[in-house]
Amino acid sequence: MHMAPDQATNFGRDYTAAWCSHDATAVASFYAEEGRIVINGGKPSRGRGEIAAMAQAFYDEFPDLVVKMDDIRTSGTHAVYRWTLEGTHCGTGGTGNRVKISGWEYWRFSDDGLVAESAGHFNATDYQRQVDGD
Repeated sequence: MHMAPDQATNFGRDYTAAWCSHDATAVASFYAEEGRIVINGGKPSRGRGEIAAMAQAFYDEFPDLVVKMDDIRTSGTHAVYRWTLEGTHCGTGGTGNRVKISGWEYWRFSDDGLVAESAGHFNATDYQRQVDGD
C-alpha cells in the first residue's frame, strides 16, 4: 500500500503511543497478521503473537520504557521510522541502569496499510554498555 507522508506520520505517532501504553498486543496490532520484525539481523518474530512476545520482552526488561518518535520518512510502500527508547533495566538480572538508545525501523507496508516487514536496528554495543553501566 502506498502511504502518504501525513498518513505515515500519523501511523508512526500511533505506533509510538502503542509502545508507550505497555500493551504488547497493541504494538502487534500495527503489523499484518503474518507480519514480521527482525531486530539487528537476529531471529525474526513472525505473526502478531510472536511480535507481541517480542514487545513484552522489552517491557519485562524496562518496566518504565518510553519510546519517542524522532522522525518518519516515507517512499511509496516503505517508510523509515526513527525512534529513541529510554528506560531503567530492571528485568530478570536487571542492573538498575538507565538506558537511552536510538534506532530505526525500515518498514514495508502490506496492502491493508499495516507493517508487513520491519527491519529494526540500534547500536547493540552502546546498548550493552549502558545496561552494564560501563
